[in-house]
Amino acid sequence: MVTVVAVTALWWPRTEVTYRNTAPSAVVYADKSEHFLGIVHKHTLSGRHEYLLVVGRDPGFSYGHLVHIDPVLATEGIESTTWTESGVRLRFRTGHELFVPARSFLFGR
Repeated sequence: MVTVVAVTALWWPRTEVTYRNTAPSAVVYADKSEHFLGIVHKHTLSGRHEYLLVVGRDPGFSYGHLVHIDPVLATEGIESTTWTESGVRLRFRTGHELFVPARSFLFGR
């Protein structure tokens, strides 16, 4: 019985935010809201791992614009995050870059 409980606890679905960043106050978007970027690591009951880039107005990352990210990019780490009026650019330590246009995350999308 203890083994079943231990295995279930290890495989139980969970979500953790592995990186977070907030748009600087100097960057003001058309919706006049504060915006956040996070890398969310989801563990499924089947043992699958999924990494999502979430950009939006929710600091808890429960909604927003979602982009699936390769696990290698997510685990190698973030080099920099740059917010501009046109969007947000994420640079990974691998040399890859990802740009999310502001129109994709404004007004609660």
